[in-house]
Amino acid sequence: MTFAKKPVVVIAFAFASILLLAGCTTDGGISAADPAATTDTSSNGATVTPTQSETPTPAETPATSGATVMPTVSGEHGKAPTLTAPSGTPPTTLVTKDIYVGTGAAATAASTLTVQYTLMAWSTGQVVETSWTSQAATFPLSGVITGWQKGIPGMKVGGRRLLVIPPADGYGSTGAGSSIQPNETLIFVVDVLAIK
Repeated sequence: MTFAKKPVVVIAFAFASILLLAGCTTDGGISAADPAATTDTSSNGATVTPTQSETPTPAETPATSGATVMPTVSGEHGKAPTLTAPSGTPPTTLVTKDIYVGTGAAATAASTLTVQYTLMAWSTGQVVETSWTSQAATFPLSGVITGWQKGIPGMKVGGRRLLVIPPADGYGSTGAGSSIQPNETLIFVVDVLAIK
C-alpha cells in the first residue's frame, strides 16, 4: 500500500517542477514567449518589458517624414486672414475649402470678380502677395491661372475660400518673378466682394 502512494507523490512532484521550470528563464525572469518583452541594449542586452511610461504615446512618436500638414486660415471676413504655414509634401491636386460660404449668385467660369486675396508659397510658408495692403482686384475669371478657374466657381459674395494649387494649375516650371519659384505650390485665401 505504501508502494502505491509513492508513484502518486513522485508524479505530483514532477508536475510541480515542470510548472516552475516553464515560468523560469535565464534572462531575468521573462519568458521568451512574452510578446511584450523587448531587448534593451543599453542595459547589457537584458530583456525587459516596457512599462506604461516606456511605451511611446502618439505625441512622442516621431512624425512620418514628408507627412502633409495643411495651412489653416483664421480671421473675420472683410479683414485680412491669418494663415499658418504648411509643412511636408504638398498635395498634387487642387484642394479647396470654404471658410465662409457667402450668399447670392455663385461665380461661374464667365464671371468677373472683385476679390481680396492673400498668396503664400508652400515651400517657404511666407506670404508673397496680398491685396489687403493695397486695393481689391477685379478681373474676369477666364483671365487668371487654371487653379483659380477650377477653384473659384461656386463662390458667392461674402465667401472666403482656401485654395491649395499644385504647380501644374499655377505657374508651372517657370514660376512668376522672384517671389514664386518654379514648381511652387500656391496657397491662396480669396474673399469675394462682388460678382458680375
